[in-house]
Amino acid sequence: MILADPQDGWVELVPESALECENPVPRGMEEHLRRMLFRIHHIHDDFVVRKVFPVSLKVNKSNYGFEWKITKSSQKNGAFHMESSVHSYEDLKKLRPASIEIDWEGTKQYAEFAEYILGDILPVEVKGVDRCRCGLTKELLVFRSLDQLMLDLYDNPEMIHELMNFLCNEQIREYEFYEKEGALSLNNEADFVTGSGGIAHNDLLPAEDFDGKVRLKDMIVWGESQETVGISPAQFEEFVLQYQLKVLNRFGLVDYGCCEPLDSRFDLIIKNIPNLRWVSVSPWCNRKLAAEKLQDKYVYVYKPNPSRICSPDPDFEAAERDIRETLEIAKGCAVHIVMKDTHTFCNQPDRITRWTDMASRIAEEMAY
Repeated sequence: MILADPQDGWVELVPESALECENPVPRGMEEHLRRMLFRIHHIHDDFVVRKVFPVSLKVNKSNYGFEWKITKSSQKNGAFHMESSVHSYEDLKKLRPASIEIDWEGTKQYAEFAEYILGDILPVEVKGVDRCRCGLTKELLVFRSLDQLMLDLYDNPEMIHELMNFLCNEQIREYEFYEKEGALSLNNEADFVTGSGGIAHNDLLPAEDFDGKVRLKDMIVWGESQETVGISPAQFEEFVLQYQLKVLNRFGLVDYGCCEPLDSRFDLIIKNIPNLRWVSVSPWCNRKLAAEKLQDKYVYVYKPNPSRICSPDPDFEAAERDIRETLEIAKGCAVHIVMKDTHTFCNQPDRITRWTDMASRIAEEMAY
């Protein structure tokens, strides 16, 4: 399967100057529709464009009593430095469960507006919470920052365990709240619902006893821990995975990994996540090792290095060699190739078309 997710690059494929609506509400609708049109005409991958206009459920969630403390670069979407918010055990007393409110009325009003504008040509579909993510360590950095976390694993392990336990319990409480309120939607349809960028079409969900009300066991969840890429497998298991499992195992299927190479974690996640189905093979991962570990039991979600098509001087020949090499290495695996993390195309929209045409051609040539 060949997929492409432009992500931040969308602002160049469908620029602000292309939008005609001035009111921000219909302008957002217009942007979504123009992106779908661009996808249909110029992104020749296996993404399925459904004949609906989606309206996402509005949810308001507070923080845990601490604000992000970050210093940003001047560049839009550029790097930033995070500072610790929790400095001592005394600060842990300030931790507060997040307040979660579902704005049913606001969602209804927006859906009615969309129906008024589009209803005679395009069905409007209200979608509940369907992007379920279990990272935990991203939120952990709000409390301790990345550099401090690396020291804490040796100097202050009890605090990290306490914070991870808090975040784990909070995430379980949040998802169980959505389940109880009937605010979940199935996520095994045509959308980028897996964190590794793949489409999660499958006939294993919902569960056999599904009666129309979506439960966690009817859904796919995405697990990842990019922030801890520099720690040992033993530390990963002790400080991260044991807490993630309490969340992941409540769901029907699991997709694991993002940009972090999982070379030293394959055995741990395969052994401990019985409902694992999709696994990320990032640009920094050992592709041969991934093929040996995943075989045909899990979806091998390979993500080529986007710099080959996004840098000022793109190298499509290298991009083609990379895909051919990967498909040869992963022969016998169930492969998705996903171009993502494309933050710019250097204002040359045809690059994404060229890549999908090339990738699709190679996939057909090397079909096995």
